[in-house]
Amino acid sequence: MKQVVQNYKSGELAVLDVPVPGCKPGGVLVRTVYSLISTGTEMMKVSEAGMSMLGKARSRPDQVAKVMQSVATNGVPATYRKVMGKLDSYTPLGYSLCGVVEQVGAGIDDVKAGDLVACAGNEHALHAELNWVPQNLYVPVPDGLAPQHAAFGTVGSIAMQGVRQGEPQLGEVALVIGLGLIGQLVVQLLAASGVRVVGADPDPARCELAERLGAAACGDPASTAVENAVAELTDGHGVDQVYLAAGGGSNQPVELAAKLARDRGRVVDIGKCRLDLPWNAYYEKELDVRFSRSYGPGRYDPSYELEGRDYPIGYVRWTERRNLACFLDLAARGKVDVEPLISHVADFDDAVETYRRLKDGELKAVTALFRYPEQAGEAEEAKAPAVAVPAVKVEAKAAPARPAKTPVKLAFVGAGNYATSMLLPHLAQREGVELSTVVTTTSLSGANAQRKFGFAKATTDLDAVLGDESIDAVFVVTRHSSHAELTRQALLAGKTVFVEKPLALTEDELSGVLAAVEESGNDRLQVGFNRRFAPLLQEARNHFGARSGPAHLRYLVNAGRLAHGSWYLQQGSEGSRFVGEGGHFIDTASWLLDADPVSVYATATSGNEDLQVVLRYPDGSTATISYVTTGPSGFPKETLDLVADGRALRLDDFVRASVYGRKKWVSSRLPKARDKGQNAELAAFIKAVRTGGPMPVPLQSLVATTAATLAVQTGLAGGVPVTLARSK
Repeated sequence: MKQVVQNYKSGELAVLDVPVPGCKPGGVLVRTVYSLISTGTEMMKVSEAGMSMLGKARSRPDQVAKVMQSVATNGVPATYRKVMGKLDSYTPLGYSLCGVVEQVGAGIDDVKAGDLVACAGNEHALHAELNWVPQNLYVPVPDGLAPQHAAFGTVGSIAMQGVRQGEPQLGEVALVIGLGLIGQLVVQLLAASGVRVVGADPDPARCELAERLGAAACGDPASTAVENAVAELTDGHGVDQVYLAAGGGSNQPVELAAKLARDRGRVVDIGKCRLDLPWNAYYEKELDVRFSRSYGPGRYDPSYELEGRDYPIGYVRWTERRNLACFLDLAARGKVDVEPLISHVADFDDAVETYRRLKDGELKAVTALFRYPEQAGEAEEAKAPAVAVPAVKVEAKAAPARPAKTPVKLAFVGAGNYATSMLLPHLAQREGVELSTVVTTTSLSGANAQRKFGFAKATTDLDAVLGDESIDAVFVVTRHSSHAELTRQALLAGKTVFVEKPLALTEDELSGVLAAVEESGNDRLQVGFNRRFAPLLQEARNHFGARSGPAHLRYLVNAGRLAHGSWYLQQGSEGSRFVGEGGHFIDTASWLLDADPVSVYATATSGNEDLQVVLRYPDGSTATISYVTTGPSGFPKETLDLVADGRALRLDDFVRASVYGRKKWVSSRLPKARDKGQNAELAAFIKAVRTGGPMPVPLQSLVATTAATLAVQTGLAGGVPVTLARSK
């Protein structure tokens, strides 16, 4: 198997082939799915290894003291050989992972082979394909919690133990100094406990992230912003607790803690910062200084960690294993959100390069994960489904341009509420467009559409439209179950097609559409994903600009309840509600992130009405779509946040947009109505038909969005992430 190691003497990092660990009694053999790179603790160790011998000695005076004691006892030559031998050896990295139980040791009865577990320990949860983990250092992963999120279990336990040491009470105010990984988790845990939180960090992006995750206010500790926020929240008394989650050699954190803590407040050291306590300041306030020892009671006790001897719950309520289980439970119930903390996901084979980029500052990350795709596929072969993303096999080619001043002739198949309210009003008055024929299943609906919008003809005969060579484009605006078949027929008839979402309800229907494209050579297709054409969102995207690092996108859709009797409720024939509408939001996310998703994870409430969908993209970017039907009717339907490279974009229901960065931009005035892009989308479509130029959205993007939408239902059925497998 492979494992990430480091030579502390030379600083060399490597992925080595090492023997598979045995499955000893009292533990389990775990095949890793995701392991977490601690950008604080681990990178400090990696940086130390790259120092000179003098630099190593300065950074670890505790080890120097041990060496001097050994010299006094054993002499210089023996001590030198011992120290050099230890330094010139490979040591492991990693201490937090999620994996699948491959083998169960004697005495273990709480898990079985194939179970997903979160594991802890810098000797047992390593960056390696396989790890042997003793019983008190693993816990089963709750249903619905994604493996990449469960990989946060250990660092979550560290944050949780620190919060427990602070003994927060409802209504108190806390200051968190240092908003790296641990600090961000501490902020969320405190907020979930009913504590108002002020954060301090010199990085504005981390401050903005902490505020999104629950902090009342954040700012640079060197400015007055933090002090002012504390004064306002505490009426000038000072915070009840201070959590030191910072690292480095500055004494600023402990000095700031003394300044902003209230009389007899509590100061908890979680990180590894300089602790030269200003005696007068701490004495005058009689501050209670506490230390948080890693994951909780049991840490560093061999009888607990290695021999599996638990502490009685009546005497020790929260052990390290109970902390681990508690954190995973909070994450599974949505009380703690770790998804925004994932800055980068790297393949395990790229471990050395990933560490180099982190060390050099080329990759700036709150958290990075190693993904073990091959191993995860073997261990979860029966559990990890995939949805195919068929490749478009027709070369894009321009269609003949329309003669000058010749109108573009359109036919509509379907004239229901959406067609008559959102599409036809824009087309009826558009210059250079002729509404030729409307096809409906009932005569009266066709006659109404003809009268209202000026169609030349109304009919119930689809063949009359498909066989009419004068018609340039066909709009398919019928019920969802007929979209794929009508699109297929129109493509085979050589028509340019605009089909409302969804393009297809099943993988077979999607394959059928693409088979028609391949058979006819006609790839002139557009799906009604209009949000990307919304003027307000386009303007905000332009102000946001290009990005270089991974992005995090959050899209809240307050869909509301459907009226009794709505055909959207006919899931047996018309597909789920999300399959019908979700493509809008996936397409918008993919357009903003300029890529197609590579995996989908979905979880739902009972009845599959309220969904949480997480999309992962090739560069490590993620998009989370919360699709809810139980929200209040007065709340905006669509709100979106995009964060990357120290900038943030916000869209408030197509009414207002803003971009935060070095300069702040806010849309200048409220529009008269929410423009979700239908008019601009139709303009782009008509232009493509008239000129014969490229379609507004590449066909491969439409296919990828449709496949991702279908993968949501697959993921809900399986309870695990779904890979979007691209066909060759």
